[in-house]
Amino acid sequence: MNFPTPAIVAQSAVRRLPRVALLLLCAAYVLPGFWGRSLWKAQDIEAFGYMLQLAQPAAGEAISWLKPTLLGSTDSNLALLPYWLGAAFIRLAPAGFEDLFARLPFIGMLIATLTATWYAVYALTRHPAAQPVAFAFGGEAKPADYARAMADGGLLALLACLGLARLAHETTPALSQLCFGALLFFGLATWARHRIQSAAAVAIGMLGLTLSGAPTLALWLGIGGSVICASAQADPAQRRLSMLDLGLMALIGLLCITTAGALDLWRWRVVPHTMVDVHILAKLIAWFTWPAWPLALWALWRWRGQLSQGWRYPHLGLPLWFVLVTVGATWFTGLSDRALLTSLPAIAALAALALPTLKRSLGALIDWFTLLFFSVCALTIWVVWVAMQTGTPARPAANVARLAPEFIPSFSVGAFAVALLATLAWAALVKWRTGYHRAAIWKSLVLPAGGAVLCWLLLTTLWLPLLDYARSYAPLVQKITRTTGPTACLQYAGISKAQGAALMYHAPARLVPMQTPQPGCAWLVIDNANRSLLSAKIKSLGWEEVAAIKRPTDKVETLVIFRPATTPSTPSDPSAR
Repeated sequence: MNFPTPAIVAQSAVRRLPRVALLLLCAAYVLPGFWGRSLWKAQDIEAFGYMLQLAQPAAGEAISWLKPTLLGSTDSNLALLPYWLGAAFIRLAPAGFEDLFARLPFIGMLIATLTATWYAVYALTRHPAAQPVAFAFGGEAKPADYARAMADGGLLALLACLGLARLAHETTPALSQLCFGALLFFGLATWARHRIQSAAAVAIGMLGLTLSGAPTLALWLGIGGSVICASAQADPAQRRLSMLDLGLMALIGLLCITTAGALDLWRWRVVPHTMVDVHILAKLIAWFTWPAWPLALWALWRWRGQLSQGWRYPHLGLPLWFVLVTVGATWFTGLSDRALLTSLPAIAALAALALPTLKRSLGALIDWFTLLFFSVCALTIWVVWVAMQTGTPARPAANVARLAPEFIPSFSVGAFAVALLATLAWAALVKWRTGYHRAAIWKSLVLPAGGAVLCWLLLTTLWLPLLDYARSYAPLVQKITRTTGPTACLQYAGISKAQGAALMYHAPARLVPMQTPQPGCAWLVIDNANRSLLSAKIKSLGWEEVAAIKRPTDKVETLVIFRPATTPSTPSDPSAR
């Protein structure tokens, strides 16, 4: 039984979103946050530490590309591929540009994610079951034009998701998993049309997920998606999946299993949960995938006739399977937003399916809520920035001084110009959206995507010095180096991997596990949280405390500096205490 499509769309509603505007919007989202930003705590700087150890090992230090180490221990997730890529680019970097070059492959991953999502939605909505109702006298949307407009809407929905911004701009395995998950989604969505290209995308996606620390996720997504594609209702314009296709998918899955087994990647820790955690997961999904999730739920409701046999309709079954598997992985592995990140392309695809079924009143509600929300957010960012620069208004300036003590604001003409242009572009977008123009099915997502991009751009221009000061370890390491003076070596004990990576890069210094003081390595750094456990050993090895240095924006995180007890006392920097 074929269930009718709920989409009723005329050809006039599927006009193309201008390519220049779409590309500029994507560029304004991708580049800020990668360019000019310091490494933030904790996963961002920690991942960079693994890359740095691979690319620039200490003299005489043996490294293993199959087991990258930081402070003598391996990554618990064994996410090898992102570390390999970052290390390879660090080796090409001039001195002082290691962090920028390490981000280059991750910029490419985010671009690949956006591109794969667009083409996946385009392919899924080309299926006859996803096409709009044919009018009695013609005039319905043409298949290719309809699919293009839906793909534009899917990309806008992805850009609008609040949870994408920060995690998609970090050099961590989470972005790698997002990228390869999107490639797998694209490959499965297009398999019936392009066997070779799709097989390559599926293979790269599954192997990439496997080598990014998510082999179980790769198999669940790949095998389940293959079953959905194989059992889907036939499209007369496409060929059915043959035994060769299924055999190729099975071979890719076997290759992933073999790779994961050979590298010992099967470490999926299941965390027990209570009913309280259901509420936590619901809150996480609600803010992380906003505003796409309400549209996705609306799409499932409006397409519920086909959803009852979703396995026959890949435009519903495939994204729904990706969402269910990823949410399940988030539940079983500790309610981490990083695990939920991989679900965003599929949620964006479902959100796009809501667009041709939205009532005018609901679309207007989305527009006005989005306009108010992002305009207030942008105004707040501007007001706080003015307060940082001038001290007026007094309350925001006082809040900044309280939350970021010793922070000295700086003015950048370039950052100000970019922020001003972005704000003017937002005003022009609002004027266009509230004016009279021909309808387009992607219009309800223009303001959500534009507002999300605007706020991210303002944060990474106007607030970037403040965010770097608050989230980076650089201010802490600067205080340490003022105490120790220039040193090529530091001993450590009881510090986190993120702290160790910061000392390696910002000091910069070679790190050696705690032992007796050495002539070329006469300073010891420990985390104050572990001080009591190490006090006896510290004293027995002949160390004495010099200073306890707090991270400026953290009341808890403190590093304690020691020197040899036999060294004559020398004054230390009072500001570092």
